[in-house]
Amino acid sequence: MIKFQKKIQLHGFNNLTKSLSFNIYDVSYTQTEQQRREYIEYIDEEYNAERLTNILTEVSNMIGANVLNIAHQDYEPQGASVTMLISEEPMASEILVAKDGTIEQPGPLPDSIVAHLDKSHITVHTYPESHPHVGINTFRADIDVSTCGRVSPLRALNYLIHSFDSDIVIMDYRVRGFTRDVDGNKHFIDHEINSIQNYIAEDTQNLYQMIDANIYQENIFHTKMLLKEFDLNDYLYGVSASDLPEAEIEKIHQSLKHEMSEIFYGKNIG
Repeated sequence: MIKFQKKIQLHGFNNLTKSLSFNIYDVSYTQTEQQRREYIEYIDEEYNAERLTNILTEVSNMIGANVLNIAHQDYEPQGASVTMLISEEPMASEILVAKDGTIEQPGPLPDSIVAHLDKSHITVHTYPESHPHVGINTFRADIDVSTCGRVSPLRALNYLIHSFDSDIVIMDYRVRGFTRDVDGNKHFIDHEINSIQNYIAEDTQNLYQMIDANIYQENIFHTKMLLKEFDLNDYLYGVSASDLPEAEIEKIHQSLKHEMSEIFYGKNIG
């Protein structure tokens, strides 16, 4: 188990800002214009502002924050946005401190939190996209969780990955600013981390190919995840793979893999 560094005795509040940004992609294939329209309508309904608000509310609960304000909007012809201002209030009990003076890292499950700040927010924006000549449909959700103090957005990381049909996940985590201990010394980070992968559940890691690009001296951490294998039926809309000829199945499979690879590597692949 990875541990925090020895507990810091702070002077006043913890002034560090911790930001976790997600780009989550779901890819699918449609053969006809009607299937394409129906898929976009389905995605627009599945990830409407109400459901997104429920997801972000659960994130707020997991990190131990109270919701102060919610602004949400469904767009025409498609897409939705939710912005949530949160206050980091104390939970029922103190953070558990081990005998050696360390405390557990943020992880898949919420721990107890103590903080009294109101400069935090959670946002999500969705972008359904398709093209009639390609057959590939891509749904993207951009999520930002920014917190101040001891509360860490990494606590909700695994929940967010599993809240969406995540074929590709691109994550950035950054710790900004500094806080001071009782002796006046600056601390630019208050926990040990060398990769976002430290906080991803093992069963999730087994499903994805992952690469990092980290700038440790700047407390910037970047991880990309690409689904290793998939069942074609989960990517077809309005048709089953058993109804298609073998050559068509192979063509669709290659088209989906090509789309995922381009998104994962951020460039066109010939």
